[in-house]
Amino acid sequence: MFRILFYTPEIPGNTGNAIRLAAITGAELHLVEPLGFDLDDSKLRRAGLDYHDLAVLHVHQTLQDAWQALAPERVFAFTSDGESSYAQIEYRKGDVLMFGPESVGLPESVKHDVHVTARVRLPMLPSLRSLNLANSASIAVYEAWRQLDFAGAQL
Repeated sequence: MFRILFYTPEIPGNTGNAIRLAAITGAELHLVEPLGFDLDDSKLRRAGLDYHDLAVLHVHQTLQDAWQALAPERVFAFTSDGESSYAQIEYRKGDVLMFGPESVGLPESVKHDVHVTARVRLPMLPSLRSLNLANSASIAVYEAWRQLDFAGAQL
């Protein structure tokens, strides 16, 4: 399935929702430290409901540690200044969908990391800054999963 990578997430509720998303879709969730919260945070637990034990979650000390563990063939960095729309990508099993911290998004050095295949965006109305992190990940994961005919899902 797909791998979701949150680079230094800040808000526990977003990561909790991503844990739930990973469990429901069969995706893996990878977090790169530092995290803006403790993994025992009650807001993280509440947002993830009882899906924590059903999700595949990995925490990496650095982005380099994440690259080593993931050994990605393709990485799509989601950013408001991406060159392509998320809907133009032909996703494949094993793709990494990377998202940045809520307050600032992905830093330039991460967006242009050698592992990044493409920088992609979610369309938005002009002059608006960004979409919620968990919502962005959900949109991307479901589009990627749709392209694979929702492999493994009960339809």
